Amino acid sequence: MPFIPHTEDDVRAMLASIGVASIDELFDEIPPGLASKRLERVPEGLTEMEVARLAQARAERDGFYLNFIGAGAYEHHIPAAVWQIVTRGEFYSAYTPYQAEASQGTLQVLYEYQTMMASLTALDVSNASLYDGASALAEAVLMAVRAHKSARRVALPRTVHPFYRRVVQTLVTPQDIELLEVEFDPSQGITDPGCLPEGELAAVVIPQPNFFGCLEAVDELTDAAHARGALAIALVNPTALALLKPPGQWGQKGADIAVGDGQPLGAPLSSGGPYFGFMCCRQALVRQMPGRIIGRTVDLDGQPGFTLTLQAREQHIRRAKATSNICTNQGLLVTAATIYLALLGPEGLKRVAATCHANTQRLIEALTAIPGVRRLFGRPFFHEVVLQLATPVAGVLYGLEAQGIVGGFDLTPHYPELGHALLVCATETRTEADIARYAEHLARILGRQQSAPPCPIQPKL
Repeated sequence: MPFIPHTEDDVRAMLASIGVASIDELFDEIPPGLASKRLERVPEGLTEMEVARLAQARAERDGFYLNFIGAGAYEHHIPAAVWQIVTRGEFYSAYTPYQAEASQGTLQVLYEYQTMMASLTALDVSNASLYDGASALAEAVLMAVRAHKSARRVALPRTVHPFYRRVVQTLVTPQDIELLEVEFDPSQGITDPGCLPEGELAAVVIPQPNFFGCLEAVDELTDAAHARGALAIALVNPTALALLKPPGQWGQKGADIAVGDGQPLGAPLSSGGPYFGFMCCRQALVRQMPGRIIGRTVDLDGQPGFTLTLQAREQHIRRAKATSNICTNQGLLVTAATIYLALLGPEGLKRVAATCHANTQRLIEALTAIPGVRRLFGRPFFHEVVLQLATPVAGVLYGLEAQGIVGGFDLTPHYPELGHALLVCATETRTEADIARYAEHLARILGRQQSAPPCPIQPKL
């Protein structure tokens, strides 16, 4: 908080009123061996003005960059009304709505959010959110295994975000769930439905768009999963769903679970968070869904009201039998998403998505006109594409950074078989002038690097 009102006299008075001599006595049950020693490297306290100046100086060191990187977190325009409303005390200070009678505003927001997300994904039920997209995918895998009951093997394509795959592995492999890596077609950048692993599967993860920005053959993948008796888990970008077929309509029966990161819906990049994850599913799976579900009801007087109708994951409800022990609903970010979606409406979200795609198309045309740059996959895309460069990507990104441009995501450490591959992104925030500036500097840097002798100095990543 920006202001702490308690003076030393206030603290002493409060301690005296409860019969305690010092704050340390409030923690005397902690063994002395576990108590923290003095923090030697922490500087002495500063005044409010000094702290403000220090924070401003640190922020300025980060600089201001023209952004062409996505890779799971996207720079979108957020209407000023979103966070003006979200930071009102009624929303900003509220946490978990355990007491429904005292939390009607919070519960209504969550109910509206669930309604919007269920509509966006064309599925029956939405929960009140999870930590982020990666942990939401892990929860979906656990949910699918619980629902399937017999199989503990899940097909996880390499076209899924590499960081998401690492999170899923961390969370599910200790529970004896086997993740089967599915390779992608190197010529198209998508997963071949005919290449799913043999044997019984609990689920197949289907990203749309995938990490390369390509649109997967979701109908064929969904039907292939169901033909094997597996659930289909859709990993989707919520902005893209304004234009693309929703998961609930994939294939003959639709996907069973849909998850993703809600960051594009009103959450700023903010140095990596906080964001929030969303999850939707079919009605038949609702008892396996982690998280809270808010319902609409009527009170004794027949007036509409809202309440927690399902809390399947909570320790305070089921303890060791909880479907998940992640105890937060990321309510503040969900509130921002609800206001963002309400302000834009279906048509507004569709215009945002269409502008993202159009700007990415302009970016492709501008960059592939440069010698030494070519588009790697020819598949339809949303707002990200993979480019292959004639020189190592790390050095190019270093040069672009010096010009105030974040040029994209280096795929080399994660997909070395793609060569000097760069993932670039454009959202509705990019202008023709932005794209022209990027192309101008990229052409100059590539021209210089291709004509210069090899440099033994490694550029910073």
